[in-house]
Amino acid sequence: MDREDIVTKLIGISGSLRKASFNTALLRVAAGLMPEDAELVVETIHGIPLYDADVEVEQGIPERVADLKDAIAAADGLLLVTPEYNNSIPGVFKNAIDWLSRPDSDIKRVFGSKPVALIGASPGNFGTILSQNAWLPVLRTLRADFWAEGRLMVSRAGTVFNEDGTIAEQKIEEQLRKYLEGFVAYVRKQRDA
Repeated sequence: MDREDIVTKLIGISGSLRKASFNTALLRVAAGLMPEDAELVVETIHGIPLYDADVEVEQGIPERVADLKDAIAAADGLLLVTPEYNNSIPGVFKNAIDWLSRPDSDIKRVFGSKPVALIGASPGNFGTILSQNAWLPVLRTLRADFWAEGRLMVSRAGTVFNEDGTIAEQKIEEQLRKYLEGFVAYVRKQRDA
């Protein structure tokens, strides 16, 4: 089998717990717009408890966290779809990443040199620029390979999505498609190097 025949597998995680989340809708749309020979598996942070070092010591890593860690480690790349709460990272999303980075010895296996991209949708006028910027030191600490060649921030998300979660604006859908093509090309280049 040639390297070109290998399917590129990404894990995508929305940082929102809301059923009608714009970011979860954006992630689902992204899964349907993947380039040929690439797949985006939609994961969730549902079921991840609040991080508590005592729980980690006494009970170990929760099963939901362990499963998600294994999925990320096995994937070629990671797409984080981040809301923006109070001009920064949503607490539930950061909490999930905090769990996924435990124990410290697992950081390299799960995140080390893993190509990671950020996108997000917001009802405001500035997309998720501040949240995406707030992720940068976190990704650097995890030694992830942040793909900085593209940026996608969906502003005024309430007018961009239809009630069924599809994208109403063709321009946004095309931007997302191009973004995914760029990220997948980067992931393949890193994987095949």
